[in-house]
This record gives sequence, structure tokens and C-alpha cells, in this order.
Amino acid sequence: MQFSGIFKTLSESTLVKISQDSLLWMHDYTGLPWWSVIVLTTIMMRTAITLPLALYQQYIFAKVENLKYEMDEIVKEMKIETNYGIYKYNWPKEYARRLYNHSMKKQWNKLIVRENCHPAKASILVLVQIPLWISLSMSIRNLCYMLPKQDADAYTIYQQFTTDGFLWITNLTVADSFVLPIAMGLFNLAIIEIIHMNRVKELTKWKQYLTYFFRITAIGMIPIAMYVPSCLSLYWATSSAFGLIQNLVLLSPKLRRFARIPVTTSESPHPYWLLRERIISRCHFERKVKVSPKI
Repeated sequence: MQFSGIFKTLSESTLVKISQDSLLWMHDYTGLPWWSVIVLTTIMMRTAITLPLALYQQYIFAKVENLKYEMDEIVKEMKIETNYGIYKYNWPKEYARRLYNHSMKKQWNKLIVRENCHPAKASILVLVQIPLWISLSMSIRNLCYMLPKQDADAYTIYQQFTTDGFLWITNLTVADSFVLPIAMGLFNLAIIEIIHMNRVKELTKWKQYLTYFFRITAIGMIPIAMYVPSCLSLYWATSSAFGLIQNLVLLSPKLRRFARIPVTTSESPHPYWLLRERIISRCHFERKVKVSPKI
């Protein structure tokens, strides 16, 4: 099969080669059929890499959120000092505004350094998860299409893919046009809705638009998954299923305390009850759920 451009570059990249070699090692070491190797490798990778990073992300988010309340007190003091400067020393309003903004930025940076929780650190999950997802997708694609070298070993692996299926998918090189793509889409939508429904505070306009974007993306991935080999859609569905379980587990206050994630005002002490109530509310087409006294 001829391929060019970005697919060729990705297919021959070092990261994809490492992922591909890992899959081959897992298959040779365990002796499992390829569908099991794909599922097992996905679970192991996400457990060892993305789950700890997701906990770290939640830790950073919580620290930053709690700092905002401390910052509110500083803002009150700085406003008093700025107004005093305007009254006592006749500072021009433009000068006072610049001085106030500079002081606020300086104070915020001090708090961030003190707690070692720069918001940019939370992006490490995305910076790792996206390349991991792409590299595993490309490595599975390589094995399915006998890439990057179409030699005897590649052909042997391809033959294994044609017979190492499961249940209704007997050939992993053929697309599954229904079950796996729909399952992947539902898992991704469930992740988005869990995050959306388990909020305590109202979403800002920007976060609402972002939620709509993610919903559209989750739905848009379904037709793509319908046309790729089933080995790829199997990986995507497994990864999404793990993501769903991961997001449910991360709601647990006990796990969050075990991981030393600070308590915040946006964290519900009974997240699973809140989630259940909001699912019921969504099913009855209600816009808001009354918060129970036990929360």
C-alpha cells in the first residue's frame, strides 16, 4: 500500500516504532491473539501513564482553585491600597490601574511559586495522552498494512491479524461498521457528560462552547471509526472505555484524598449521588437538579 505525507512521517517516526515494537513484544511474550494484545496493551499503557498524570492534573487544578480564594483577599487589600494612593498621592487613574495590575500579577505568581502549581503543569496529561494515542494508532495501522517494510515478517503479522479476531470480528483488517464505532462514540459522549453533569458551579460561556465542541468531535469520530480496520476501532473503543472508567474513579473523594488532592469548593462530597440525580434529571428533560441537603 502506498502512503505519503504526514502518514508516512508518523509511520516511520521513532515513537511509533517504539509502540510497534512494544506490541510485537507483548504478542510474542504472552502468545495471546492480536485482539487481546491490543486491549491488554491499551489498559496497561493507560494505567501506567495516563492515570497517574490524570491524578496529577486534578492535584494542580485543586491547588490553583484554592489559591483563587486566597487571591480574593489580596485583591481586596490591593484595591484599598490603590484607592488610598489615588486619594493621598493623586495618582492618575491610568497609572493606578497599571500599578494595580502589575501588583496583582506579582502576587499571583508568588502564590503559584509557593504552592508549586503552575496551571501549565496540568497540560502534561494532554501533551502525553495525544502523542500516545497517535503513536499506538499508527503502530496498529502499520501492523495491519504491513508497514513500514513489506517483508516476510510483516506479511506473517498481517496473516495473524486476519485470523486473530473475536466474536463478530473474525478479521481485524476489515472495518467494523457498527458496534465498535458506536461504542467508542457512546463512551466518549459519556465522558463528556459525566464531566458536565458532575459540576457544582455553573459553566462559563467559554466552557459551554467547549463542551459543545467536544460533543461534536465525539460524534464526528464515529463515521471515521466505521471505515478504518477493526483493529484500530478496537483500540479506540478500549481507550475510550478506560477513559470513562478513569473519569468515574477520579470522582471518588477517597481516591482524591489518597492521592493528596486538596478539597475544593467545586468538589462534591457525594459525586456519585449527584451524578445519578443529574442523569435522572436529564432523562426527564429537566435543566437543573436541586442539591440535596446531604451534599
